[in-house]
Amino acid sequence: MNSAFQQQAGPRRDVQQAGIQGAEHQLLEERVLGLISEADLVALTTALVAAGGENPGGTEEATVQVLAEFSRTAGLDVFTETVTEGRPNFTAVLPGGGRPGMLFLGHSDVVPAGTGWERPPFEPFVRDGRLFGRGSTDMKGGLAAVLIALKALKDAGADLPFNAALACTVDEEDLGVGIRAYTASAAADESFNYSACVVAEPTDLETVIGCRGDSYIELKVTGKSAHSGRPADGRNAIDAAARILELVRNDHALLQREQDPLLGAGTWNIGLIQGGTGTSMVAAECTVSLDRRLMPDDDTQQILDRLLAQVREAGIDTDGISVSAEVTMEMPGFRTPDDHPLISTSVAALADAGVDSAITGWTAACDGGFVVRDLGVPAIVMGPGGLNDQAHQVNESVSVAEIVAAARAYALLCLRHGAG
Repeated sequence: MNSAFQQQAGPRRDVQQAGIQGAEHQLLEERVLGLISEADLVALTTALVAAGGENPGGTEEATVQVLAEFSRTAGLDVFTETVTEGRPNFTAVLPGGGRPGMLFLGHSDVVPAGTGWERPPFEPFVRDGRLFGRGSTDMKGGLAAVLIALKALKDAGADLPFNAALACTVDEEDLGVGIRAYTASAAADESFNYSACVVAEPTDLETVIGCRGDSYIELKVTGKSAHSGRPADGRNAIDAAARILELVRNDHALLQREQDPLLGAGTWNIGLIQGGTGTSMVAAECTVSLDRRLMPDDDTQQILDRLLAQVREAGIDTDGISVSAEVTMEMPGFRTPDDHPLISTSVAALADAGVDSAITGWTAACDGGFVVRDLGVPAIVMGPGGLNDQAHQVNESVSVAEIVAAARAYALLCLRHGAG
């Protein structure tokens, strides 16, 4: 009888213990969420927007100083790595146990403000529940939400069994030198140990599970100058470039025949073209800047090699015409499997933060693709603000309520990461 009682008592105690642990965890979550303050979020976002960081035209150093000062005061471990002069990558870590951790990713630069603003773009203000200023949506609000979430976890005494970190890179809005430096350092760092990445870019708090990538191709066509009265004496580089662009247009049309329901299809765009020196002269040179949007498995160099092969097959680079090209920027795409626990955890965390989050894909690109490709860490994109209606726009703004909801969801993601 005593033996039978012992056989039954063990499982019953396990159930009771699980219930106690569940109640304690719920209380911890409530304590953490109670420490997330709208006033703190507005203050930090305001300071980050005021720090500027236009790219091109400035540096991200002032923004990183704001991030570092806040993080040190919050008791987080702070690391910086200078990528180029005045342009440091930044990492803040809430240290925990040795299990694979949670990585948040962002960037410290903003696009140039331009003209036409209601108020100076780097003098942020709040009106009707929205915080205005260049970078408020893309992506100073997201950065603030991550750091406030990490501070709340620290202040609540959350003993995470893993590290939770924010990595903030420079130059995302241009050539991506920051994320390349970050992934190179992380790949060489034996202590790098993360199993999930949340890119805090603006998604209207939708859970984005896949992004197209992007790449730039610079094409140069060289011919021979001559008087326009005798064009046969020269070799017209603009004419040759036009023939190449016809190949590009044809390939674009072929790509559109197969649409991925989440990400669409790869695309070509002719962004810049320059050639010739005068109307009465045969153009000896022509340069073209091409934007090629990528599906997750695309490789830009292979795409360029195929284009150059078509150029040769069409006989464009013959009879005095030469063609050269190079990839000047590549940002890989990614797609996280639909059943990955990071996705369901994000949706549930947002729901508990008061947001009904759709699961979507992006036709835009972000630095998350580098983390997936180079570090093997699955990623989603989820953050406050609107990509299409606010990012890169005049009078850019972000909803204060969305920043608060994002911070709450980020904290819950950390508390629930790896559960079960």
